[in-house]
Amino acid sequence: MVRIKRIVVGLAFLTFICACSGMSTREQRILSGGAIGAGAGAGISVLTGGSVAAGSAIGAAAGALGGFLYDESKK
Repeated sequence: MVRIKRIVVGLAFLTFICACSGMSTREQRILSGGAIGAGAGAGISVLTGGSVAAGSAIGAAAGALGGFLYDESKK
């Protein structure tokens, strides 16, 4: 079971990296912000005892917005 989880995580990681290769800088910033936000939201939810799914969703939205705003400030 652990081996299957590692394979799935590895494939998801490779898919994420390959999917970013044809993206514009703006798209990469927004997607990166969303991914970082989702991870941070999930981590905070685990620490506070909240819903991991809700924390990930809120963090992803906030991170994507942050990535967008960062991109806008660089123009």
